[in-house]
Amino acid sequence: MATVILVEYQSQWPQRFRDAAAELETAFADLTVHIEHIGSTSVEGLCAKPIIDIMLGADDLPAIASRIPRLVALGYRYKPEHEVVLPERRYFSRPAADAPQVHLHAVVARGGFWHRHLAFRDALRSDPAFARRYAELKRGLAAEHPDDRAAYTDAKGPFIAQWFAAQPSADRT
Repeated sequence: MATVILVEYQSQWPQRFRDAAAELETAFADLTVHIEHIGSTSVEGLCAKPIIDIMLGADDLPAIASRIPRLVALGYRYKPEHEVVLPERRYFSRPAADAPQVHLHAVVARGGFWHRHLAFRDALRSDPAFARRYAELKRGLAAEHPDDRAAYTDAKGPFIAQWFAAQPSADRT
């Protein structure tokens, strides 16, 4: 089990995303991909685990799989065991060392995973009251599950599901 450490928003997070995105663009230079900063580090003012979450969208999962050696060369670890829960995602992590810690979520661009994560991120970015409620929840859950990152993440699920349920059906791809 991993420890849950939340920190206040860090102004360097957007640049860390841009640096990691530039590296990813080289690994996928011959393909059309879309790279987005997601997760709490992508929302100015929001507390977060100090991990840059990146979503990379490609035309299909085989295109992503073909780049696994390039990602490994950049320091990413492919975690295929996560596909049992989310088969529509290829998950990679880059541990903190000489570069910031990154979680890479590689998916089909414009698929359901893609749209859901961007919609939630954009809602947090555009609604300060919603972002404050989410931050309060995160702090409470971090205190409740300080040594169990999986439980912390799972416990955020109902809040996120409630937000999606309140959205017009056209926004729930």
